[in-house]
Formats: sequence, structure tokens, C-alpha cells
Amino acid sequence: MPKKVPPLSARKIETAKAGEKAITLFDGDGLFLFVPPLKFTPQGKPLPASKLWRFKFRHSGKTGLLSLGAYPAVSLEAARAKRADARALLAQGINPSSERRREARAVAVARQIDENTFEKVARQWLDVASTEWTEGHARTVRSRMNRDILPVLGQMRISEITTKDVLGALRLVEARQAYESAHRIKTIISQVFTFAIISDTPGVVNNPVSGLSRVLKQPQVKSMAAILDSETLARLLVDIDRYTGSFIVRCALQLAPLLFVRPGELRHAMWQDIDLGAAVWQIPIEQMKFTLKEKARRKGQVHTVPLARQTVGVLTLLHRFTGSGRYVFPGRTASRVMSGNTVNNALRTMGWGPETVTGHGFRATARTMLHETLGFSPDAIEAQLGHAVPDRLGSAYNRTKHLDERTRMMQAWADYLEKLAGKEVAASQWEMTGIS
Repeated sequence: MPKKVPPLSARKIETAKAGEKAITLFDGDGLFLFVPPLKFTPQGKPLPASKLWRFKFRHSGKTGLLSLGAYPAVSLEAARAKRADARALLAQGINPSSERRREARAVAVARQIDENTFEKVARQWLDVASTEWTEGHARTVRSRMNRDILPVLGQMRISEITTKDVLGALRLVEARQAYESAHRIKTIISQVFTFAIISDTPGVVNNPVSGLSRVLKQPQVKSMAAILDSETLARLLVDIDRYTGSFIVRCALQLAPLLFVRPGELRHAMWQDIDLGAAVWQIPIEQMKFTLKEKARRKGQVHTVPLARQTVGVLTLLHRFTGSGRYVFPGRTASRVMSGNTVNNALRTMGWGPETVTGHGFRATARTMLHETLGFSPDAIEAQLGHAVPDRLGSAYNRTKHLDERTRMMQAWADYLEKLAGKEVAASQWEMTGIS
């Protein structure tokens, strides 16, 4: 017959004092008050004593101990009530310690659901995703986020956002006829929800963006304006050779169709990467339009641009003006490059509208005419354009691929452009510089 334990009294609890050894005061049915030994500060002063409620039990043949709080915050009556609750769980075959952990997790999840606004999760996604982006792309995404997404969805709980909520935000973008932006913003929102699902954000079980492309207005696809017929290209080349603005800008205009690199790559060209004697420009991969992940994978590689005779001629003259500095095309100050609008603005000044030609459009011009008019292989053209595509054998990008053909191609292209412009124009361009 188990020993009967006399119940505790409020007075006994109140008068219990901590000493050198721990004290245990039993109330029966597994409930007891634990008084730890007295502790002291480094200066020898006694610390306040603790009186802690505990409930000892057995479940599935194992002994367990459940903390019920501290006296006097938890009174004797409250401790007994908690004991009764725990014994009720045991009667149902439930471990009270496991149940408490489950309840604590539920409370924590509920708190996370309440705290996880769309903005909070979106910021977490940005921190991760932007590590693989270029600085320019990261800036664009943040701008779209701050302008069109967060003002509408930012303070909403991400777990409560519906397809209707997302569509409402996108309709506001469509209202200003920014249809392409609406689709791009939809993609950003979708990526945030995908991140939330994969990272197991509490409460997020599906992506409300799915299927929204079907109800958004489709943007009119616009390619970079480019000249694709020889007659128009010839007129443009003549106008470029007769350009009366800045000599440095005229050189940029002349080199843009000859090199057909990306406008940003042309503007950021550095003399240290150009070998006029060897007639080659080695662009570091880090300066090209790739993701940060791709740049890291190809770290140390370069994109080779063979320089035709005509290209070397332009660069040789330009070197007299800017060769003492770092950049081939410096801006207003030598430490910065020429503005991104300079070439397009010069084209507009000559009367060539954006619907006809852009600085980026020279790439499409070269891609089309090199294949259709001059008969060079698409593989060599794509390699020269710096596109990260495998060849037919699936081999990885490398800087020497098709290099012999590309070298012939760049000279043939320069000869073709010179022929279009007319030999007399090609010869007179040097006279217009004032340099013999």
C-alpha cells in the first residue's frame, strides 16, 4: 500500500527556506515543491531563493518530470490544478511533457504566421537570390518591389495572401499600361512564394500566383530596333563617318557596328585589355552580362574579340586622346565611363530614331547579316556575341571556340561595312579627325 503523503499547506510553503542542500516538499499524486540550494553573488551576498513546482509521472513505463512554474507566481491551488490537467492527459495515454512541447510549437508557429508579412519574407528571398544577380538586376528588382509590390502586399501576412490579392496588385500596374512590367512583377511575387514554400514558412502551402499569366494583358513584344537591310545600314555608316560631334563619341559610333559587343561592354572597355599589336580585345568575364554565379564559375576567363584592321585603325587614333587613362571611353571625369545614353543620343542627333536603330541593335544587325549575307556559321556568330550556349556537342563555353573562324569573320565584317559606306567615305573619315 503506497505511503500517504500529507498535503502541503500555504504556511509550510511560505516558511520553507533555502539552505546548503536542496529541499523537496511533497503534496502527493506526484506534485512537489523543489527549493534549490542557496546561491551567492561573487561578493558573498545571498541570491533570492527559488521555489519551483514539479510534477513527477510515469508514462509508457518511463519516469517523466514536468515543470509547473515557480511559487508564488504559481500558487498552491494553481499548481494542483496543473497537476490535475496533467493526470487527465495521462489517463488518456498522452505524455504531458510531449503535449506541452506540441503546444509550445503551435504557439511559436502561430507567432511566426502573425509576424511573417510578405515584406519580411520578400526581404529574406532578396538576400538569397541577389547573391547570383548582377548589381543592375538587383537594383531593378528592388525598385519594382518597393514601387509596385510592397505598398500593396508588404504588410499582409504572407500566409493569408490570395490570388485575388496578387491580381489586385498587378491590375494597378496594368492601369498605367505597363503590361510587360506587370508580368515581370508577377514573376517576382511568384518567386517569393516559391521561396516561402521551399523554406517551410509557416502557413504558406501554395503559390497564389500560379495561372495569373492567363488573365494579364500580354505586352507587345518589342525587340531592340536594328537595321537588317544593307541600304539603310550603308546610309547610317555614312552618317556616322560624317558625325560632327565629339571625336570620342564618333569613335564609339564607328566601333559599335564593327565590334557589336553589348553597349555596356563597349563603354567599360579598358586599354589594359586591348592589344593593338596582336589585334585582340580580351574582355574579362566579370565585365560581361552574366549572373554572379556564372561569373564565379568562369572566374579568370575572358571573351576574345578579334580586331579587324579598320577597328585597330579607329582605336589607334582614339588612343592618342584617351590612352593615358584607364578607360577607352571616359566620361566627364577620367574615373568614370561614358554615359549609357551617349551613343543613342548621338544617333538621335543625326536623325536616326529609336524605332530604326539603337546601340544594342548593332548586335542583331551583325547576327543577321553575318549569317544571311556573309555566310558565317551560327556557332561562330553566337560565340562572338558572347552568348552562353553549348555547341551541338554540348561542350562548355570556352574563349577560344571557333576563334580562327571568328577572326576571319570580324575582318570580313569590317570589310563589308567599309564597302557599304564607300571607299571614299572610309578614306575621308581620317581626314575629318584632323589627324594625318
